[in-house]
Amino acid sequence: MEHERIEREIFIEASPEIVFDVLSSPEHLRQWWPDDAEYEPTPGSNGRIVFGDADAGGATGFAVMDAQPPRLFSFRWTQPVGTAAEVGNSLLVTFELTPTTGGTRLRMTETGFRDMSWDAATLETQYAEHQHGWDYFLPRLAPYVARLAARS
Repeated sequence: MEHERIEREIFIEASPEIVFDVLSSPEHLRQWWPDDAEYEPTPGSNGRIVFGDADAGGATGFAVMDAQPPRLFSFRWTQPVGTAAEVGNSLLVTFELTPTTGGTRLRMTETGFRDMSWDAATLETQYAEHQHGWDYFLPRLAPYVARLAARS
């Protein structure tokens, strides 16, 4: 169904354990995706992530749904901060990590757009913004992991 899921796949020259840590921990997440992140990387944890100024509407809820090191990390986001994440008020992002020769294959899926009760124009706009966002942010992940590895 159109405007229902965004999928991306990238290769990262690092072990799934390192990639999982970078995807799941707030201190690493801040380096390649949001400007700020506050949550515990365990299922059931609720927090927030911030793009830009939190006081100007840049904060959104963030709820860890599943964490299976080093192969899967998923969360819901876009719900108002302090509101329980559920189908219809948030989008679900799942990172699946598969070990491969020389590194990790990362598959990202974001779903739930059609569950949001948006009118058609808002759905189309939000979907396009998220596609553009993942196209911008996911490519930042591999270079960040490479910088981490170089420091080790």
